Amino acid sequence: MAAQQQDREGGSQLAGPAAEADPLGRFTCPVCLEVYEKPVQVPCGHVFCSACLQECLKPKKPVCGVCRSALAPGVRAAELERQIESTETSCHGCRKNFFLSKIRAHVATCSKYQNYIMEGVKATTKDASLQPRNVPNRYTFPCPYCPEKNFDQEGLVEHCKLSHSTDTKSVVRGTRFCFPFYEK
Repeated sequence: MAAQQQDREGGSQLAGPAAEADPLGRFTCPVCLEVYEKPVQVPCGHVFCSACLQECLKPKKPVCGVCRSALAPGVRAAELERQIESTETSCHGCRKNFFLSKIRAHVATCSKYQNYIMEGVKATTKDASLQPRNVPNRYTFPCPYCPEKNFDQEGLVEHCKLSHSTDTKSVVRGTRFCFPFYEK
């Protein structure tokens, strides 16, 4: 109810069926899928928890986890933080009401919420098509010369040029075959 009032008062809002399915989705970090904790807005406009953003900034060429644009440190999302402090929701386990800013701590200790989650896990794991598969991430690559990993295509080429251009051992030949869109 409070979230709907804030939408009418000028807060950002979701449109269409997504808003009806998850009215609190705009308060959810796309990385940890929890209610934002110390939300930070990055230059492309997306918002992350401060700690999640710090993890996303660790690669040599960080990109936004939502739109894949170049990622840079952001600014505190103070208005969103105020909305999180004043918007109420109920625990799916015990049905008690909490402000969004307190729900994360509550569900970590609520036994009824843990049961609610386990029921969802049981229902989901019955469908074999939803089981995780042992498939490598096709968007990141390890360095063939050293233990560093999680490079995007451009970042790996740059890393190899900067860090391994003087290596005598040739590991990668025919870069165009490894990266079909690579151009010198």
